[in-house]
Amino acid sequence: MSTVSPISLRPRPYSAQAPPASASSLPAVLPAALPDPALHNAHTLPHPAINRTATAIIYCEGQFGDIDGKTANGLIRHSEKYAVLSVIDSTRAGLDSGMILDGTANGIPVCRDMDDALSQTATLPDFLIFGMAPASGLLSDAQRQVVLAAMGKGMSIVNGLHEFLNDDPEFAAARIAHKVDIVDVRRPRPKKFLRMFSGDIHQVTCPRIAVLGTDCAIGKRTTATVLTAALNAAGIKAVLVGTGQTGLIQGARYGVALDSVPSQFCAGELEATIVEAFQNEQPDVIIIEGQGALSHPAFSTTSFILRGACPHAVVLQHAPARAFRCDFDTMAMPEPADEITLIETFADTRVIGLTINHEHMDDAQVCLAMDRFAHELGIPVTDALSRPDQHLLDMVFAAFPALQQGLAGAPQ
Repeated sequence: MSTVSPISLRPRPYSAQAPPASASSLPAVLPAALPDPALHNAHTLPHPAINRTATAIIYCEGQFGDIDGKTANGLIRHSEKYAVLSVIDSTRAGLDSGMILDGTANGIPVCRDMDDALSQTATLPDFLIFGMAPASGLLSDAQRQVVLAAMGKGMSIVNGLHEFLNDDPEFAAARIAHKVDIVDVRRPRPKKFLRMFSGDIHQVTCPRIAVLGTDCAIGKRTTATVLTAALNAAGIKAVLVGTGQTGLIQGARYGVALDSVPSQFCAGELEATIVEAFQNEQPDVIIIEGQGALSHPAFSTTSFILRGACPHAVVLQHAPARAFRCDFDTMAMPEPADEITLIETFADTRVIGLTINHEHMDDAQVCLAMDRFAHELGIPVTDALSRPDQHLLDMVFAAFPALQQGLAGAPQ
């Protein structure tokens, strides 16, 4: 286990996600696990007794590959909890989900509707996962009917919305009638068990790196997942702490859906989760998934992440081709330099690198953006999905050389 050493960085005033689009390809979209009951959140996961990897269909009508489909996008890219059989989206029916997201076939089809999806599997899937993350956090009437129909066929439901289906009389009755389960991923633990900030975060002696962004739905979780996997593959024990519903549905062992926790307890819940991860795993480094953006007036979760995690360093995610904030078409995107200044003013931390979401960009544009930001910001820049993982590792090693030194000295 590594301890934190001072970060030595170049002067500051330098981006990564899905393979860059060619001029003729679909725009690549940046993403997007069930929490362990004892963990952090709150609720006990009422999974049926399944002595195998649970199977699932993801419902993402009209949104797969788009920003509001980020839960489905993320699960297609990475899922430790479920074997995903198909995605339901009639607007992309007949296509391969991997080709839509990353230009590489993965054998997971996009289906027209529930009947189409069920016709392509020999056995009934264990779960229907609601794969969209609308700003409202609520189901439409049409979506309610799809979920109820799945329950009627014997599938349990994974729900990542702010609307808790177990509290809805119609869904509660269907759950009992059809002997299925509903997992409300965002349900926080009972208030009497919520934790306030204690300062114990400073007992976590390994580096803590938060992956933040300049907007919501910009690829923070994807970059955090890729970085964590790259560190572990390199022999550096890394633990990812999730902070949103998609990471929990993907199977994050440690995490809390911060946007469902009362504000007084957000910093403390995240702190306690990180401390738990550190004590249980004794990692060399902890990666914390970001939410929203510190400069975004619609979100406050980034501030709680900076307070509760007290990260030693930040990797910032940015989408150069995104002109306006997601869901706010009159609110211009900030420049990375401004977001960096805000982060470093708000918290005692340093931004050690920039990663790019290459939505609506071809590879030449990604190269130009990387060169531009590297020159302007004086920090490393990469694209987590289209550039080698080594670039992310080098970014971390430059800030925490003890991690690389420990690797060099490790027995082979």
